[in-house]
Amino acid sequence: MPDKVFVATVIADLLFLASGAMELGFSIAAMNLKDKTPTDGQDATRHLLYQRFPLVVGIVNAIFILVTFLFTVPAMALVKRNLLKISGYMITVCAVFTLAVGLYLWIMTLTLKETFLPVYEDQDSSIQSLVQVSFQCCGYLNATTPAFVTDSACPSPAAAALLRGCSTNMASFANAFVTDLFTAIFGMVGIDALLILAIACLLKERKEIERYYIIDQKRNYGGL
Repeated sequence: MPDKVFVATVIADLLFLASGAMELGFSIAAMNLKDKTPTDGQDATRHLLYQRFPLVVGIVNAIFILVTFLFTVPAMALVKRNLLKISGYMITVCAVFTLAVGLYLWIMTLTLKETFLPVYEDQDSSIQSLVQVSFQCCGYLNATTPAFVTDSACPSPAAAALLRGCSTNMASFANAFVTDLFTAIFGMVGIDALLILAIACLLKERKEIERYYIIDQKRNYGGL
């Protein structure tokens, strides 16, 4: 019958691997998309967010997670506990690193509406128009701050004055998007904690096995 503690540790380790692979895949995909021409306002908002995300940090974190997973394979396969202890410390470092990334994104959501103003002002009129059409708004704070771009959503100053600025809708969309991301990242930290707990249980079990083995060896020696 398979060792339940060992099986649970293997499952947690595979989830740990999956979390690192997903973080690496997302970071690389976002890095490739952040400078591409958007197709609509929501796409443009996502690209602007990607430009502010710590994508390089995410890639480094993901690579360290994958390296740590490779280290845990021989650590769990071997009876000796030294490698398993080291892998536990490495996973702890991954958890702290991942938590820092999640906190960075969470803090970002607190000031998105204000910090997006200079970002919006720096965009080409074509990008601003995409945002206006998608979110049915004019300008950012209002139709004059910055001045709206004439398009189907804001065809004239009179029409633009009737619509609110894009800041609220953009911030709402961006907050929902970033919230999903940092929630997923905090979920990764939960997987890290689960794996650390599983390794601690496995270490305790192997310590007991080693203790009983030493006792048996002494009994056999005394019997001789």
